[in-house]
Amino acid sequence: MRKLIYILLGIFFGIVMSKSEAISWYRIQEMFRFQSFHMYGIIGSALVLGIVLIQAIKYFNLKSFQGSDIQLNPKSPSIARYLIGGTCFGLGWALTGACPGPIFVLIGQGYLAFIVVLLSAVLGTFTYGLLRDKLPH
Repeated sequence: MRKLIYILLGIFFGIVMSKSEAISWYRIQEMFRFQSFHMYGIIGSALVLGIVLIQAIKYFNLKSFQGSDIQLNPKSPSIARYLIGGTCFGLGWALTGACPGPIFVLIGQGYLAFIVVLLSAVLGTFTYGLLRDKLPH
């Protein structure tokens, strides 16, 4: 039953991403050229929603689906980790024309070139797992 909830949430996420045009390469290009507020509005709304939900988790001491406590551990500030991570994320976004979130939505809409993006994301995640202990955190 829980897996069905995740599948339905994923489908809902895909529909929202598609209908809001957040997966559109043209919208992303407009954002990076500062020609449109559209993507900044979506990202800003997600940021505000994230802040509200994190505060709700803390205030109401919410539990995970499995009933365990949700751990919100602040990470130590480090400029190197933000520079390296942000650069890798930004380069990937610029090269593919898409944020990692909607990769499955784009594949589902028939943009089969994004299978290469998906495989690259998996390879990057695997590489990170191998190098994790050597990277600044």
